Amino acid sequence: MDEFKDLQTVAGVSRETYERLKAYQDLLLKWQTKINLIGPDTVSDSWHRHFIDSLQLLPYINDLNARAVDFGTGAGFPGMVLAIAGAGDMHLIESDMKKVMFLREVARITNTKVTIHHQRIERASIQNVSIIYSRACSSLSELFSYASTYVSRETICYFHKGKNYSKEILDANGDWLFDYTSYPSVTDAQGTLVKVEHLSPK
Repeated sequence: MDEFKDLQTVAGVSRETYERLKAYQDLLLKWQTKINLIGPDTVSDSWHRHFIDSLQLLPYINDLNARAVDFGTGAGFPGMVLAIAGAGDMHLIESDMKKVMFLREVARITNTKVTIHHQRIERASIQNVSIIYSRACSSLSELFSYASTYVSRETICYFHKGKNYSKEILDANGDWLFDYTSYPSVTDAQGTLVKVEHLSPK
């Protein structure tokens, strides 16, 4: 399957969006030779491992204009990808200045409206957040601790997790009240997307 058809299967994005994502990928591979943006073992399959992996969230988003936050976005996954795909009020939080510089260049090259916060997650202050994303950032318990200052009863969280997500759910149950739904990842046979709602401390 070619890359554009791959995108169509997962998220149904336009050819123009595909071209912008390809420009993003080109920049990623160029910068990767200077700073460590993604795992070295994922570079050869970056399209599938990072771009498609991020875009699989798109069908679950009911309102693309809702205010969204990506915790520890790193090289922009999934937040920058979703912003390029049409998420209109995306906030990326990243503490590493070199990665922030990369994200600013991606936004410029792809002409993407996105707000980039050079801060630690626990120090950022963003109001009226409807959606929280995080990919390969922390355990669910730690993510819930970060999210607790952002969430209302209506806030929805989407977290990319691995094969041990059920243990993380069990661990988080000790301190948190929440509802969750899990979805199989389209890019990783052992991966899971965890949707969390109604999060509050016990």
